[in-house]
Amino acid sequence: MTSPLDIAGLMKCPVCQKDDDKVLESRSIDEGEQVRRRRECNACGNRFTSYESVEKRPLMVIKKDERREEFSRQKVLTGILKACEKRPVSMQAIEELVDKVEKEAHRLGKEISSKQVGNVIMEELQLIDEVAYIRFASVYKQFKDANEFVKVVKEVSL
Repeated sequence: MTSPLDIAGLMKCPVCQKDDDKVLESRSIDEGEQVRRRRECNACGNRFTSYESVEKRPLMVIKKDERREEFSRQKVLTGILKACEKRPVSMQAIEELVDKVEKEAHRLGKEISSKQVGNVIMEELQLIDEVAYIRFASVYKQFKDANEFVKVVKEVSL
């Protein structure tokens, strides 16, 4: 069995373009989601870093009208940013929320409904900021009148 440090000749050197290198160090990063490798080119001596991660299977979101589209981190981020606009919610908290949503979506399967995605976002937003939660809920649940809006506000206030 070969050690991860025995992996060689698999990456092109960014300086001389030769694919003759050796791995000096391998380290797990991003909670085990990626491997960072320090490499040295045997041809020119240049040291460089490469990253390796598991290829994630495509994740499809089933929309309300039954259309399917690929899961978009950017769409999730945009929705959360709008809900959190002018609120005391850090970018780090928002990024962590998007990460949680994406991980939960992958855990649920190859195809998930947009309702499941929205529910995960709402559950997490309610813990972070009640106003952002209400903003997101008002768009996500498409309130038909003010009574529905007041009902959600009262639920949060309890």
